[in-house]
Amino acid sequence: MTDNPTDAFEPRSAITRTLVERGYVNQVTDLEGIDGAFAAGIVAVYAGFDATADSLHVGHLMPIMTLRRMQQAGHKPIVLIGGGTTRIGDPSFRLAARPMLSEEEIAANVAGIRTVFERLLTFGDGPTDAVMVNNADWLDQMAWIDMLRDVGKHFSVNRMLSFDSVRTRLEQQENLSFLEFNYMILQAVDFLELFRRTGCRLQLGGGDQWGNIVGGVDLLRRIEGAEVFGMTTPLLTTASGVKMGKTAAGAVWVNADRLSPYDYWQFWRNAEDADVVRFLKLFTELPLDEIERLGRAEGAELNAVKERLADEATALVHGVDAARQAQETARQAFGAGEAAEGLPTVALNEEERAAGVALVELLLRAGMASSKSEARRAIAGRGVRIDGEVVEDAEATVTTGSGPTRLSLGRKRHAVVR
Repeated sequence: MTDNPTDAFEPRSAITRTLVERGYVNQVTDLEGIDGAFAAGIVAVYAGFDATADSLHVGHLMPIMTLRRMQQAGHKPIVLIGGGTTRIGDPSFRLAARPMLSEEEIAANVAGIRTVFERLLTFGDGPTDAVMVNNADWLDQMAWIDMLRDVGKHFSVNRMLSFDSVRTRLEQQENLSFLEFNYMILQAVDFLELFRRTGCRLQLGGGDQWGNIVGGVDLLRRIEGAEVFGMTTPLLTTASGVKMGKTAAGAVWVNADRLSPYDYWQFWRNAEDADVVRFLKLFTELPLDEIERLGRAEGAELNAVKERLADEATALVHGVDAARQAQETARQAFGAGEAAEGLPTVALNEEERAAGVALVELLLRAGMASSKSEARRAIAGRGVRIDGEVVEDAEATVTTGSGPTRLSLGRKRHAVVR
């Protein structure tokens, strides 16, 4: 097993070459073994997603896009929804336990996240069609004594404590409950169950899943004598060190009811210069030679490349029409015209429209600031405009009169107050 698997490696299969060249490969248990399996025939590969919210965010797109590439190359994706493991919560690299969700909340979240996969993968009954499974189907039926006897005996507590995801919690002297400590065992059971049901031979996950994935590979070797593999995708941060999928206003959700297609488009349009080529490789389907050409852009030309990134990434998740509308909305918003349809909207009630609302409060409600102090700093820095006019008074109150008002933060973030 290696953390730097692609050095001096010459792939035999086209899909391995694609994954390496585009930057999807982080850690693997056996890159040559995976490559050989890809070259030999159809490989069933699964990635798991716990239902901790009713939408995924862009940080989840790395494993989903990897599944998409594999399906396009003739392999079979398995999307595992963690209806069972969500009840426990993955402790990987978290300093506190996840909040416990009710059965009703988990069911609602499962329904919400299903739609994302249906946009990016082709589901059906064919040999390379994607399938979706829920680990509650087998974990809810598992007897505790049977699990201890049949599975638990194969796990070394000493080794489990050595994994970074666990060691980090312990070094911070944060509580790690026995409930959470069982998570990696249950994830290994998922791999075992999918191997038995579907012949799945590859588990895929984010970089924080390495310890859990290795545990599953080892369990299948011990119980089934099977040669199976594990791979992680990078946990991406932006060039300035911000975790992918997070902004000052919160997570960048992929469901339109959590984040408008316009705001999703803006997230990609606002990518840092140093990230553009990398994001084009990972989150669009543009050919690599075209990405290389686009990557040579400088100055004002780079803004056009960022729009291309935003168009392509938004079209994948929300559709071509939504991407075009977002681009048109942005062009209108950046001009001097009226507030454009499609921008994020802050709806005021009749009393608020008559009496006015504090500008600081509007910035919070529009998602342009995460705290009142952050909003006041933006105003003090002359970064906030109302209908194109800079506002310097942090105590200002906004009234909408008879028509909509455009609220802007910097040159790229806009919202309509109605």
